[in-house]
Amino acid sequence: MQMNTMKAGGLDNGDAAPQAFGSIRLEVGEVKAEMKQSILFERVSARLKAQVGPDVYASWFARLKLHSVSKSVVRLSVPTTFLKSWINNRYLDLITGLFQAEDPEILKIEILVRTATRSGMKAVDEVVQPEPAAPAQMRRPPSAQPAGQAIQQAVSAVAAARPASLGTPLFGSPLDSRFTFDTFVEGSSNRVALAAAKTIAEAGSGAVRFNPLFVHSTVGLGKTHLLQAIANAAVQNPRALRVVYLTAEYFMWRFATAIRDNDALTLKDSLRNIDLLIIDDMQFLQGKMIQHEFCHLLNMLLDSAKQVVVAADRAPWELESLDPRVRSRLQGGVAIELDAPDYEMRLEILKRRLAAARLEDPSLEIPAELLQHVARNITASGRELEGAFNQLIFRRSFEPNLSIERVDELLAHLVGSGEPRRVRIEDIQRIVARHYNVSRQELVSNRRTRVIVKPRQIAMYLSKTLTPRSFPEIGRRFGGRDHTTVLHAVRKIEELISGDTKLSHEIELLKRLINE
Repeated sequence: MQMNTMKAGGLDNGDAAPQAFGSIRLEVGEVKAEMKQSILFERVSARLKAQVGPDVYASWFARLKLHSVSKSVVRLSVPTTFLKSWINNRYLDLITGLFQAEDPEILKIEILVRTATRSGMKAVDEVVQPEPAAPAQMRRPPSAQPAGQAIQQAVSAVAAARPASLGTPLFGSPLDSRFTFDTFVEGSSNRVALAAAKTIAEAGSGAVRFNPLFVHSTVGLGKTHLLQAIANAAVQNPRALRVVYLTAEYFMWRFATAIRDNDALTLKDSLRNIDLLIIDDMQFLQGKMIQHEFCHLLNMLLDSAKQVVVAADRAPWELESLDPRVRSRLQGGVAIELDAPDYEMRLEILKRRLAAARLEDPSLEIPAELLQHVARNITASGRELEGAFNQLIFRRSFEPNLSIERVDELLAHLVGSGEPRRVRIEDIQRIVARHYNVSRQELVSNRRTRVIVKPRQIAMYLSKTLTPRSFPEIGRRFGGRDHTTVLHAVRKIEELISGDTKLSHEIELLKRLINE
């Protein structure tokens, strides 16, 4: 009787149970497929980063997302048409090869453009339809239209057609709408640079305060975020500033194309009347002719009191590959270094990242003690914090009860348990300058006062004992000095240490500070 009642109640009712279990199996299968696709994309991304290097990867592939995987086709998405074109023209074969190395059944990679609203709605991936064809009298083959002329036409069209509130640069590398001053986490390591950046973005076309502004740091400390925040704020300025944001790679490509087409003058005319030029990754600017053109552009803008902002992974006087005239002009402005974030700043970065993730998934929870533990142990850069956070999000999807011990296992490669950090000459200069209350610029200058000479000699001595650099290279890093000057400084400090206990203790303290 009880069995009949249960059947009548529906537990064994016809097709209901098979349908329920079938639905569960389908959902489990979908989850497994998504995880497999996510792991595939992570592996290919890691191999791509190793292949092209972290800086190129950050410039062109950081915003690449997996759209879908269907049979033998993988679809990836990017936020702009320019980025799609750049990757298709230069890296599609490489990406295809990396996917095929992971899964030989993959035959084709497609790049799509995703669109996103400004209100923070979730991005929608879509294939961008081709624009309507131009009238026959206006069409020209791509090879017949000089690059500079095309740029000038684009600048004129944008300037004439766009509303002032649209907020886009005249032309250049793509901007990420997430990189604003509101999303930039302020701390003691970047407060001065942030204040200078806001001053530039809010100033009118004639109010040049820092020119050029040169921001430098190692990778992952927020240079690109800060530069794009300047651009994003400047294009919203009610004074309608004319803004161009470029990476050094994009600048080289534009000028190389214009020079090839004998149309560099048109391109320079397009840049002549802008109010704000922002160049990222200056260390990648290569080639005598390109640097010569950049020097002319830089002189033209600075002499016209137009604002220039530049970022690189080292100070301007350390960019040895740059033309001396370019380096000298960059040194004539304000150079500001971004340091590694402190604990409070790292924790704030993680909290903001969690808040942003909760907008997409309100059920997402990460215990405060886990965030605090990660902030204490991942100390190198904001980019490594981002990687650690992404690891936590990914792992919690199938390991909901992560312990601190498990987190340490997952993040061991980020904590620094491997090879010790390589000591750089710029680190030595910064720490020695701070210890003796002088500036890095004074250390590499020609000043010969006692308060400068002693710290300079100590910095040279430490550069020789803590790095594998040669005497000539150390001399170049200290304002282009001869190798005999470095040799004299090393011998002088060695002689003083042997008879001066106080100086010997100072040197040991500086070594500990540098190695930490």
